[in-house]
Amino acid sequence: MRTKIWKVDNIVDNNKIYPQIVDAAALLRDGELIAFPTETVYGLGANALNGQAVANIYQAKGRPSDNPLIVHIGHKEQLNGLVEEIPDVAHTLISRFWPGPLTLIFKKKEGVFPDTVTAALATVAIRMPDHPLALQLIRESGCPVAAPSANLSGKPSPTTAQHVYEDLNGRIAGIVDGGATGVGLESTVLDITGDVPLILRPGGVTIEQLQEIIGHVEVDKGLLKEKEAPKAPGMKYKHYAPQAPLTLVDGSPSFLQSLVDEKRAEGLRVGIYTVSEHKHLYEADIILEGGTLKDLRTIAENMYGVLREFDHEGPDVIFGEAYPHEGIGEAIMNRLLKAASGRIIKED
Repeated sequence: MRTKIWKVDNIVDNNKIYPQIVDAAALLRDGELIAFPTETVYGLGANALNGQAVANIYQAKGRPSDNPLIVHIGHKEQLNGLVEEIPDVAHTLISRFWPGPLTLIFKKKEGVFPDTVTAALATVAIRMPDHPLALQLIRESGCPVAAPSANLSGKPSPTTAQHVYEDLNGRIAGIVDGGATGVGLESTVLDITGDVPLILRPGGVTIEQLQEIIGHVEVDKGLLKEKEAPKAPGMKYKHYAPQAPLTLVDGSPSFLQSLVDEKRAEGLRVGIYTVSEHKHLYEADIILEGGTLKDLRTIAENMYGVLREFDHEGPDVIFGEAYPHEGIGEAIMNRLLKAASGRIIKED
C-alpha cells in the first residue's frame, strides 16, 4: 500500500474547503485509515461505524483487540446519537473543555458502534479535538472517527507527521500533515458513568482543573494493573517505550550521574533524559533535554519526540529524571512509568 501525504497549514480558514481534506475525508468515510493531527498527538482514524475499518486499526498498529478506542466527533450535537444519556456533569464538562484534550466515557447507545470500537464494553469513550484540521476532517467525512495514536503499538506516540510515517508507511492510506502538535500528551480520560467521576488516564486536562469545575474527582487505582480488561486506552499495556530500556530516577543529579557512571564502566552507551536546567550537570554518551522545570507543559510537549530521538541515537540504556506528580506532572509520570515498564530508582 502506498501511503499518501497531504500537507496542510495547521492554521486553516474554517470557512474554506481544502481539497486535501476533502480527499482524505472521502477515503476515511469509505473505510480507509487516515492519520491526522490533533492538539494532543497524531491520531489514526477510521470510520467508527465501519467494523472492518476499525479492525484494520488494530492490524496496522499491532494493537491488542481488548484495548478500546476513543471516538472523535466534529460537533457537540453528534453526541446525542451515540450515547444512551448525557448526564448533567457531562454538560458542565463539555461547556468548559470541549473542544479540548478531555475524553468522556458514556454508556453507549446500543446498535451504533461495532464491538471493535468499544472492545465489547457497555461504554464508549468520546472527545471533540481542539485542532482545526481534525475538526475539518471529521466534519467533512460525515462520520464519527475512531482514532488511537498513530504509531506502532508500544512505541512513543507521534507528535509530527514524520513520526507517523516512520511507523506506519505502507500500512495506512494517508497522513494529513499539519505540522507539530501542541499539548504533546494524549487526552485525559474521565469515566462519568458512576456516582463519582473517575480519571482512567491522566492527560492534557489536569485533576486540579476538573475539580475546580465539578468538585470531587477520583483517580482509578488500577491504572497499572495488568489483569483486568482496560476500560480506557492506555491503561493496561506497555506504551510509549524507546528501543533502549528506560529507568526513571527520583533523586539528585549527582545520584543519577552515579548510576550512569556504573553503566559506562560496564562498557555501555548511556543516555540521559533531562531538563534544560540540569543538562550541564551531567556527563554521558547522549544527553537530551526535553523542556524546563519552570513549565512542565514544555516537558509534555517534547516528551515523545525526545524518546524517539533516543532511538536514532542508539544508547544501550537510558536514565530519565522523575517529575512532581502535581498538575500536568501526573500525566507526564504516567507516560514515563509506562515507557520504563515501571522501573524507577529512588535515592535514599
